[in-house]
Amino acid sequence: MQLASYFSKTVNPILGAFKRATPQIDEDGVVVPHAHVRPKRIATRQKQTPTQNDSDALVIPCPDPTAEDRERDFHQMRGQRLARQENWDDISSAIRLADRSLSKTSGGMPVADLISYGARADVVQACEHALLSGKPAKGAPILAGIEALEEVLAECGQDYTIAAVVAHAHMDIAWAWRGTCWDAEVSQRNKEAFQAHFDRARDILDPFQSLTPKPAFLAAAECALRGGCPDGKLKIADAYQQLIDLDPENARAMRAMGNHLLPRWFGDYNQLELEARRTASRTQSTWGAGAYTWVQLDAIAFDDEACARLDVSFFVDGLHDILERTNNQYIVNLMAAYCANTMGNARGGHDEADQVRSQIAECAKWIIREHLTELHPMIWAHAARGFDNSLRVRCPDRFAAAGQADALRIIGNLFRPDIAAGRKVVFTEDGPVTRPA
Repeated sequence: MQLASYFSKTVNPILGAFKRATPQIDEDGVVVPHAHVRPKRIATRQKQTPTQNDSDALVIPCPDPTAEDRERDFHQMRGQRLARQENWDDISSAIRLADRSLSKTSGGMPVADLISYGARADVVQACEHALLSGKPAKGAPILAGIEALEEVLAECGQDYTIAAVVAHAHMDIAWAWRGTCWDAEVSQRNKEAFQAHFDRARDILDPFQSLTPKPAFLAAAECALRGGCPDGKLKIADAYQQLIDLDPENARAMRAMGNHLLPRWFGDYNQLELEARRTASRTQSTWGAGAYTWVQLDAIAFDDEACARLDVSFFVDGLHDILERTNNQYIVNLMAAYCANTMGNARGGHDEADQVRSQIAECAKWIIREHLTELHPMIWAHAARGFDNSLRVRCPDRFAAAGQADALRIIGNLFRPDIAAGRKVVFTEDGPVTRPA
């Protein structure tokens, strides 16, 4: 079955309202990604503050709150459009170009991964829709899309980019069968489907194991593959370390490795600590001690024992090194929101872990005072929800407004003495300064 036929006969009727329109900008400069879920008019984010006093006293530049989402959407829709046109040569060229230059969005997402996701999005989303209840409806064309991609793979021969796209599609469908939560209850039928798709993904990628030099895009696919293979526990750290060596600026790979080295997935606490230190040593020229922080970032947010075992001094040193090596306000907001919101609001009843979280939460004060120059509301909104990758955001502008309200409340509390004294806090390119109101 050709993909064009699959899209017109199967995907479009199934997805319907899921199809994404080109983002529009309303009269307030607010992104309107889905017109059908947006009220006629919503005030700008700058006007939606928790209190009038904070609105008057805190002056923080706030760029387009969904700029990172728009940037990601651009690359995803490019891949999706080319796939619907069956223009796989251009998909391959676009992925190779982005992969060679290690191009990333302002938020650090590899562009090659975004194009790849767009190219397989219709197939994967149709499958996810069919599996919303945990099992497909009778007669659901759940294999039609992946069979169409398999035909594309057969025509493209030894192109590693297309092979990785199809392998990723199999892995995405496998996780749709299983569920993405580490403790998800899975039926025997779903387990078998999960394993079958991962087995096929492994067969697709096997011919490229010895490819040299190894492209980072292919190394990322091999990391994803380890997550569903029976021997993943033995090799997942090696797969991630190879990817990190190829692309040391890819902090997302470090965060994913830390999460997968938790006991609930494929590792243990000793291995997590060891690999965090090894990664920091090997990427010192890029991040200083920062890689230790990146590897531990999500692991300690999800696991009390990992948090209790953390070398807090090393982690804080890593925070300093990360922020001293970048002027990227996306990362500054990420670290400030993580410390203040993710760790500051997490209390799991584990005394040692809670003590560590309190120490990390205190870091928000110096991060905001020394490094914050603008506000990225979407990051604060995600931080309040523990950076849940499976979170579905139905209305991005309202989600961003909630993040901005959280951020202004936290920042307002930090500068409460200045505000109470009748002064105004203005965030400049050099950081926040207080001025007479």
